[in-house]
Amino acid sequence: MSLNVIILAAGQGKRMNSKLPKVLQPIAGLPMLGHVLEAGRALAAERLVVVYGHGGEQVKAAFANQPDVRWAHQAEQLGTGHALAQALSACSEGVALVLYGDCPLITASTLKMLLEAAGEDKLAVLTAVMDNPTGYGRIVRDPAGRIVRIVEQKDASDAEKSIREINTGFIAVPLKHLRDWLPRLKNANAQGEYYLTDVIAMAVDNGVAVTGVIASDAWEPAGVNDKRQLAELERVYQRRQADKLLAGGVTLLDPSRFDLRGTVEHGQDVEIDVNVILEGKIKLGNGVKIGPNVYLKNATLGDGVIIKANTVIEDSVVGAGSDLGPFARLRPDSILGEKVHIGNFVEVKKAKLGNGTKAGHLAYLGDAVIGERVNVSAGVITCNYDGANKFVTTIGDDAFIGTDSQLVAPVTIADRAYVAAGSTITKNAPADALTICRARDQKSILGWKKPEKVAKG
Repeated sequence: MSLNVIILAAGQGKRMNSKLPKVLQPIAGLPMLGHVLEAGRALAAERLVVVYGHGGEQVKAAFANQPDVRWAHQAEQLGTGHALAQALSACSEGVALVLYGDCPLITASTLKMLLEAAGEDKLAVLTAVMDNPTGYGRIVRDPAGRIVRIVEQKDASDAEKSIREINTGFIAVPLKHLRDWLPRLKNANAQGEYYLTDVIAMAVDNGVAVTGVIASDAWEPAGVNDKRQLAELERVYQRRQADKLLAGGVTLLDPSRFDLRGTVEHGQDVEIDVNVILEGKIKLGNGVKIGPNVYLKNATLGDGVIIKANTVIEDSVVGAGSDLGPFARLRPDSILGEKVHIGNFVEVKKAKLGNGTKAGHLAYLGDAVIGERVNVSAGVITCNYDGANKFVTTIGDDAFIGTDSQLVAPVTIADRAYVAAGSTITKNAPADALTICRARDQKSILGWKKPEKVAKG
């Protein structure tokens, strides 16, 4: 039987106090709706339908590159039952699995349990047991323990409010039943809305078995209504990622001060210090050590790489045995060979550095192809931009670039060339030679006095 995953994502989210629609608020750098879509895709659904409303154009634009998503518009927000009804025309026959765009921690494994409980003929409800269920709809069971209905907080009696098992809103049910039940929903309640939860009583009346699956983790189906709850779920999510890494053998010096905003592949004996952010696709080889306050985005680090404090690496590859930092920066499309040293306040952009090359401090290497065992001294700059176009600097193996030199691209420094300190190089430097270019000879002016500050007033 085919599966239709329907995600309700039309809410306005007024309590967010944000121009950004609620379902686009980020958890781990990804919109909440993005997390729910990932969970839905993991189930191999035939149809993936998102019901949108408030800020709809923003929501659709955020996922414009995901052609498997079908969209259903809820022009008026008249409740969850009304929202689901808007999606029916986009569904095929089979089972409907109803998810929520503001519940980003839901997992595919829990949803599979819900689908298994529903089968092809039952209605399955995901529930949770909470110490403080205030604000949630309560699960009402008969003396035999069967679910008979769900009552919302505003409509509940005092006895019903004491129930600790709550409705998460997630259900799985044959679509044929929804086509019958949804048009018969009434809005005679405190909110004047068409509640999806009322289909539970309809199922009981129609003799459709209702079964409950209790979530093992109450955080998993939790929704977000304001920035405080968003922050709470962010930390829950991050702790889960930290626990996975710890279980895989990664050393996290403080799991509560670690953020993963993507995916990470790692070898053995990896060590990560505090306040490290990993974003996008990260690959860490064996024995990698990452210091505090480091930011990595789409980075690959080979075996034995050491990243010192406050270093930033984006869309780059670092070869085995290299070390960077502190306060180093690799901008996109940088490729470092093995045993490369990039020191403090060195910036590399769209450059390839060969094995054993060193740039110890205070240098900019942009749009460059640099050979092996090159020494780049302090203050060296590749002048790659003429105000309109970018040009490449090429440096051969075993070259030495003296302190405070400027290499004006396009230019080539040949193998084993030496560039004297303070030179501005505009022509190719030959191999096995010292190239020097200074404005004028050094001189001293005797009797010179430094300027005096003019007194104000």
